[in-house]
Amino acid sequence: MSWNENKVKIAILDLYEGHVNQGMRCIREIINTWAEQNQLEVALEEFDVRLNLEVPDTSFDVYISTGGPGSPIDSKGSDWEEKYFSWLSSIEQWNKQPFNKPKYAFFICHSFQLVCRHYELGNVCKRKSTSFGVFPMHQLEEGLEEVVFEGLKEPFYGVDSRDYQVIEPNHPNLRAMGATILAIEKNRPHVPYERALMSIRFNEYFIGTQFHPEADATGMTMYLQRDDKKETVIANHGEEKWKSMLEHLSDPDKILWTYSCILPNFLNQAIGITVEA
Repeated sequence: MSWNENKVKIAILDLYEGHVNQGMRCIREIINTWAEQNQLEVALEEFDVRLNLEVPDTSFDVYISTGGPGSPIDSKGSDWEEKYFSWLSSIEQWNKQPFNKPKYAFFICHSFQLVCRHYELGNVCKRKSTSFGVFPMHQLEEGLEEVVFEGLKEPFYGVDSRDYQVIEPNHPNLRAMGATILAIEKNRPHVPYERALMSIRFNEYFIGTQFHPEADATGMTMYLQRDDKKETVIANHGEEKWKSMLEHLSDPDKILWTYSCILPNFLNQAIGITVEA
């Protein structure tokens, strides 16, 4: 471990706009468990981006930007989005200075879609129907070599909860900024739709997923048993699929595995902890 500080400063950029969610709880729990396991003191601060126009400054070591409700397209030009991208630019500029300790950022679902739109890395658009549940994610070659994906199986399983998607990758823009696609959603040759980009490493310090790596069994069980979510899954996939999703939640090889790998690996990378293979 190369960390020489007594305290790790972590900022959570809350994009939930006051909506009830499990994401914030899950992220806090992952950070607290990770800190205890590594005997680190963490100073955690949360910023309500959409309701209060709050964004962190550059004094933090690590940033995690959450999922959230609504359209990642219609908010273009809004006050909160201007603040959000101003923050993003400030971290980019910080990381370009050769003598600065780099700042790492992770972007989840809604944040991932916003950043893809900002960098023009693909087509951010509405899905034909809501995607909600536990689904396989397929790693591309770069994903198999990604340190944040260390320990994942192929395919691995993640929680998907979105009405929008990032599809049709803009390969020239990806190459120009040194970004790589790490994972895509399940390949279904019989369905005439583009596969969504489920994870991208944007640069050496920024990475994101269109699924929810923070999701745990407790939160997802509560969600799947809500009447509206149950109806959505059954309408799109059938009752047997809904039942199998509930069963997947207790499977240690499914979302519990993803929960224990991705964000902890990201935090390790951000402060220089080397995990023994």
